Amino acid sequence: MNKYIIIVALGALSFGMLSSFAKIAYGQGYTPGEITFSQALIGTIILWSVVIFRNIKNGIYKLTINWKLLLAGTSMGSSAYTYYLSVSYIPASLAIVLLMQITWLSILIEWVFFKKKPNFTEVVSAAFIIFGTVLAGNLLDLNSFNISYKGVFLSLLAAILYTLYVVFTSKLGKETPMFEKSALMTSGSAIIIFLINMEAITTSTNIDFGLLQWGTFLAIFGTVIPPICFTAGMPKIGAGLSSVLLTLELPAAVFCAHIILGEKITFLQLFGIAIMLGAIIYLNLAKAKKQKQVAGSLI
Repeated sequence: MNKYIIIVALGALSFGMLSSFAKIAYGQGYTPGEITFSQALIGTIILWSVVIFRNIKNGIYKLTINWKLLLAGTSMGSSAYTYYLSVSYIPASLAIVLLMQITWLSILIEWVFFKKKPNFTEVVSAAFIIFGTVLAGNLLDLNSFNISYKGVFLSLLAAILYTLYVVFTSKLGKETPMFEKSALMTSGSAIIIFLINMEAITTSTNIDFGLLQWGTFLAIFGTVIPPICFTAGMPKIGAGLSSVLLTLELPAAVFCAHIILGEKITFLQLFGIAIMLGAIIYLNLAKAKKQKQVAGSLI
């Protein structure tokens, strides 16, 4: 079991470090549109190659396109683009803290769209996550750090779009194999990013080997490795422990920003991150326990 814990943790850590490397790419003259599109396009090619290889190996020569999954991928793509765009305005450590609002935003969206009223545990956890965010993002003192409000807005917009992606795709494509589902959604992601940045991409002078290198690197660590790790490890360790390990994305992003980009992190910010992680872990463990009790009562 320890081996599978490490595998899932590696998937979460892989996600967490992306924003820091994206910021390095910006320093080399590439734009968020170019970086996100190259990542999504190369990720799409890799995933479809895996799907086709696996299908041929299993004697399957027909692909069924689930248009709902393709459409759902547009929310993933628009979220990735707005998130990467926000990193060009604000520190990567702040961007990931704001993105992690998906935990309580998903509770809110399920209440609004699916009439699933939040319970006491969810409300309390959401309150602690918001409180931790204020400390972790140093949001009480934005002016002294000359933080871009546009960047903050973009990160929050990315969180909302990513929440929609998580909520709606959890309801879709349950019968679709994992790699095929990932390939379809990544295809939708690449399409929407291209449409948003069509003029900039088609007239760009940065379509070179350097962009190919960045796109391949980010695609491998952001599009390919995480789903493989999660698929291999999550069934072995269970939903409760998996959801806890996924929170490693937050400290990974913050410490990568500190080590790679030299972004300053205060003790108060670390305390805020600890509060956020504690609230998210508690909420996920409570959900896993409730699901286990429900499953046990049905036996």
